[in-house]
Amino acid sequence: MVTNVTDKYLKMKIHILGICGTFMGGLAQILVEKGHTVSGSDKQFYPPMSDQLNSLGVDMIEGYEESALPLADLYVIGNALSRGNPSVEYILSKKLDYTSGPKMLGEIIQDKTVIAVSGTHGKTSTSFLICEIFQANGIDVGFLVGGVSDSFKNSARLGSSDFFVIEADEYDSAFFDKRSKFIHYHPDTFIINNIEFDHADIFEDLSDILKQFHHAVRTVPSNGHILYHCNDKNVLELLEMGCWSNSHAIGQKENIQFSIEEGLIKFESEKYNINDLPMHGSHNLNNAVMAMYAAFLHGIHLRESFAALKESKGVKRRFEIVFQDRNKFVIDDFAHHPTAIKNTVQATVSHFATKKILGIVELASNTMSQGHHGQDLYKSTCELNKVYWLNLSGKKNQEFEYDSLKALLENLKKEIENFDVILIMSNKDSKKISEPIIDLIKSK
Repeated sequence: MVTNVTDKYLKMKIHILGICGTFMGGLAQILVEKGHTVSGSDKQFYPPMSDQLNSLGVDMIEGYEESALPLADLYVIGNALSRGNPSVEYILSKKLDYTSGPKMLGEIIQDKTVIAVSGTHGKTSTSFLICEIFQANGIDVGFLVGGVSDSFKNSARLGSSDFFVIEADEYDSAFFDKRSKFIHYHPDTFIINNIEFDHADIFEDLSDILKQFHHAVRTVPSNGHILYHCNDKNVLELLEMGCWSNSHAIGQKENIQFSIEEGLIKFESEKYNINDLPMHGSHNLNNAVMAMYAAFLHGIHLRESFAALKESKGVKRRFEIVFQDRNKFVIDDFAHHPTAIKNTVQATVSHFATKKILGIVELASNTMSQGHHGQDLYKSTCELNKVYWLNLSGKKNQEFEYDSLKALLENLKKEIENFDVILIMSNKDSKKISEPIIDLIKSK
């Protein structure tokens, strides 16, 4: 049966199904911090999450066979699991207590001041930027973010302050709760970076997504805050459905704004030079501006935020240079949507203005591999000198040059000397692509 999780359940034995995912692994870290004994199951375990879980002493069980499922007071079922899974069927048949990860987290942080960062793009980066600002100002902020940053030892912690930052995903919560994860967080500040169509495996169209976002908007209290970029027409349509909180349109005169042309972030009479920030591309500057204004609403002045972001270490797999020598660069980026790909491409072209750039795009998400983005996907890379498309899903499409990594790498051997920068974009394990390419460069 689904159960509530509050502090009356002290030091439980909790087993997490799907523990190696970024959200569930982060939840495991918070549960350990609260004194619970945590174990977990998954199909396979891989760094960096497996390393973090090992360091916490979490017992990890590979596979979901009924015989391997340990006895626990509560089972937390990840949204990657569904009916037919042996562990799920056993839990249901025995009427054992279970819950979803988002519901559990929402109950843990219900007494915190919650800053939830949502949107199709930029959630991870913006969340970590906010955390870096709070940390630089001596605040032990709690957080759960679906990524890895060198600024923090782990991807989640409860923290001792009143503040908690959560990457608020619109994906569904569990097979028994098809509401978006962010419905459970009840934020005091709800950031909506942007809204576009994605996750075609669970959403029919954009209106379906807007409906879920509006459910979250309804949970923000009247003295709470909703932040968004003033030129996002989909967010404007969302708020026209009803808004009962303080709304802040970033980019309007009364709020923080920035200009690429002038190279400035401006707020009231103050100006900050964006060239002092260690980030590339207008999309990342949008994230920085959003993080600064969110912190401002919670008592941190923009000059302190800007000083903190000048030292930002960024997020792994967001324009991350994973290799460079005198002749070549290999960049890894998580982009997996036409808009995100276009932004990353523009940032790369701007940063390497005199270089020849090859893009390698893995169509790994369901939405990409099934062709839901149409020609917008291919147009998003038009500024690159050449693009290799990799689709391992088995779906045949003449636009995809390669249906195997081996074939892609064989062709790359013939052409790699023609390029200075290799830009890899994938939301899956990109090391399977980057590591052989780095080896190939070193062998030349």
